[in-house]
Amino acid sequence: MDYLWQRPLWPLFRWDQERVNPLLTEVRHQQGQLLGAMSMLGFSVRQEALLRTLTEEAQKTSEIEGELLSPASLRSSVARKLGIDIGGLSPVDLSVDGVVELMLDATQNHEAPLGHERLFGWHAGLIPSGRSGIHRIRVGTWRDDLEGPMRVISGPMGKEKIHFEAPPAARVPQEMRGFLDWFNLGGPSEGGSLLDPVLKSAIAHLWFVTIHPFDDGNGRLARAIADMALARADRSTERYYSVSKEICQERKSYYAILEATQKGDLDISAWLSWYLGCVGRAISCAQGELLGARKRAEFWEGIGSASLNLRQKEMLRRLLDGFDGRLTTAKWAALCGCSQDTAGRDISALVEAGILRKGEGGGRSSWYELPALSEA
Repeated sequence: MDYLWQRPLWPLFRWDQERVNPLLTEVRHQQGQLLGAMSMLGFSVRQEALLRTLTEEAQKTSEIEGELLSPASLRSSVARKLGIDIGGLSPVDLSVDGVVELMLDATQNHEAPLGHERLFGWHAGLIPSGRSGIHRIRVGTWRDDLEGPMRVISGPMGKEKIHFEAPPAARVPQEMRGFLDWFNLGGPSEGGSLLDPVLKSAIAHLWFVTIHPFDDGNGRLARAIADMALARADRSTERYYSVSKEICQERKSYYAILEATQKGDLDISAWLSWYLGCVGRAISCAQGELLGARKRAEFWEGIGSASLNLRQKEMLRRLLDGFDGRLTTAKWAALCGCSQDTAGRDISALVEAGILRKGEGGGRSSWYELPALSEA
């Protein structure tokens, strides 16, 4: 089996412009619409949308690789680093901070050159323990082949399926020099004009993950580099759409198109088409969430004078984000880690203030809702 990197003209990718260009044009149109719509909104709405997007991006890029991080910890880490006041902050460990710092550096400092030392820092922050499960990981340096070739494998021991084999470790420094030179200095398309940064995002994602330069974390780093290129395309440090969230929802097709492309020739039209479609769907999702962001901001502004404790602020945020099922005193107590008496007092105060409303039913079946949501 020959892989993409084994082709004689690697990495001179080619694609069908008649197939790709209409998709690129549509994505660029969507980007302009979204950024224009956001510019018309108030500062508090944009901050809430930014916090939500960055939290989802950090959460979903890890979830794609099977690592589940606490949304509350991620939200706290993002808020702290951006100086956004969200009331109460949850405890944050090094692994969460590492993912958030990587994401913020890639997007907020997107104009800065990407070099191997910057990548090494990202990698070290991504895997602060130096381990993946029980296995020790070489952190902040290129991988080696001491334990055999770098392969992407699935299936039980003895019946493994090899999806991909990366270039030998001895080639990694040279491969990465070529990649970083291209990423930093720009590269011509096959037509000779400068490459659109959205297409560059797609190619960078594929190229980096094909080199697979690290022992672990290559997928998350590839998506961070792709986001860096998208930030350049938007000419903005503010992120209002999450490609990783969309990839996570389409994980099966994501891995399938990557595998097919890495086992194909240098025509990457199918990969570019899939990636542009994914970006377009991510932007469409963000456009659909704009109304919700506006309503959440208006809600907090409307109760700005109310005196709320941290438990009340957290539970109201959960309700605004889409609470699963009905809110009862027992659920409040369980989620906040407090007694039912305390939960009852918290709820009663919100009902008296007109912020919560008691639903139909009584006694043990009492439940509560936000009038602002039920009447929307």
